[in-house]
Amino acid sequence: MSKSLYETLGVSENASPEEIKRAYRKLARKYHPDINKEPGAEEKFKEINAAYEVLSDPEKKKQYDQFGDQMFGGQSFHDFARGQGANVDLEEILRNIFGGGGFGGASGGFGGFSSGGFGGFGGFDMGGMPDLDINARITIPFNTAVLGGTHGIDLNGEHFDIRIPAGVKSGETLRIRGKGKSYQGHRGDLLLKVEVAPSPEYTREGDNLYKTIEIPLKTAMFGGKVKVPTLEKEITLKVPKNTKNGQKFRVKGLGVMNRKTKTKGDLYLIADVVLPKVEELDPELAKMMEEKLPGGE
Repeated sequence: MSKSLYETLGVSENASPEEIKRAYRKLARKYHPDINKEPGAEEKFKEINAAYEVLSDPEKKKQYDQFGDQMFGGQSFHDFARGQGANVDLEEILRNIFGGGGFGGASGGFGGFSSGGFGGFGGFDMGGMPDLDINARITIPFNTAVLGGTHGIDLNGEHFDIRIPAGVKSGETLRIRGKGKSYQGHRGDLLLKVEVAPSPEYTREGDNLYKTIEIPLKTAMFGGKVKVPTLEKEITLKVPKNTKNGQKFRVKGLGVMNRKTKTKGDLYLIADVVLPKVEELDPELAKMMEEKLPGGE
């Protein structure tokens, strides 16, 4: 099976991540347009960057190792790259081929998650090219982290919205393309480390959500239905007889989206049985309960 991405970087299929990184750095310095003015150097530089985008990401490398150049229609990566034209963004095309995952989507202006690796020109000094990336932190609402949405950013006097993917977690980094520093016509990226604000209603464990709901004593004892607002919609929960305080009810598919598997976790509703005040009960009922309820002396 032909795997020309390895040929692009000049490494074997068994090369370690460090070997791939060293080969990339060496070639990137050699063919960088600010250093190499020979015809074809810029196209070669684009191919090198795009190949590294795939081989430096474990998930994308795994896909490529399985399918090889079949992902480029059976042609070599060099021929595939030349067929895209001179002004296209090969990295963006490869993100579309290999899916959202660690690269992020091609729409909405954000580049998905990043572990701080090389992004365009910003990862290291390539023959005098400064680091053009900007690192920053943001705190986003809990609901936005679960459901996805937009979040406003103010940076260097500029205000813009970024798209938050559903399921993002604290500690992950969003890469926003083209919002970094500028140098000689090049623009770095903005790397935003995410902190998710706590929720007064929900706790999150992995892809599952947990929420405590109040259930009247009568409903808990004899069964019934209660309406429960969730992050996505209002649901009606069927409560069985003899429901205990702290009992959990599972609602499938109303948890958090897993960005790798594209499946959603579950919502667990925890019963908080609400006891009525004795003073608010009908006097005869209170007296009968005092005399008839089991327990006590």
